[in-house]
Amino acid sequence: MNFRRKSASPQHPNTPTHKSSAHNEAAFQAAVRTLAARAYSVAELKQKLRSKSFSTTSINQTVLRLKKLGFLDDHRLAEQYASSLVRNRAFGRFRVERELKARRVDPRSVEPALKAAFEETDERALLEKVLDKKISSLRLPLTRSRLASLFSSLKRRGFRMSDIINAVRGRPELAPVAEEIELEALEE
Repeated sequence: MNFRRKSASPQHPNTPTHKSSAHNEAAFQAAVRTLAARAYSVAELKQKLRSKSFSTTSINQTVLRLKKLGFLDDHRLAEQYASSLVRNRAFGRFRVERELKARRVDPRSVEPALKAAFEETDERALLEKVLDKKISSLRLPLTRSRLASLFSSLKRRGFRMSDIINAVRGRPELAPVAEEIELEALEE
């Protein structure tokens, strides 16, 4: 009698290993397609894969594989995104930080990314540039409400209120209205 052993190889279609391997590969392929469209943070990608009903194990293995391959890196994403926001959108430090947190970038990567972005660009010079553009579109005469709107706009862009006040005080075209208002009261 010839007894042959059946081997439980991972290639056998009914073994659990094969099924989990197929799920892991499907998760990886979905992640690669997702990353081809735009860069994602680790947390964003995990959420995206969860929404596609992949298992936590498949998602974690996919993330580890993508990190090893260099396709997923929160630190690099944070630096590139912060630099882009500063150069292209003229956002101040607070707004860039808020945008990075909204993208759920690893919190340990946020501060180094901010430092790198603002080493390249002086934040006060950026504020002056944005203020020039805003002033050119202001309807004159400047009223208190328009000045308050200007302050709000610059604050939403992420600049420090103290820097905004100093920049406005340094502009002769804004001086008449700026002198009437206690600018420090706007800081609160």
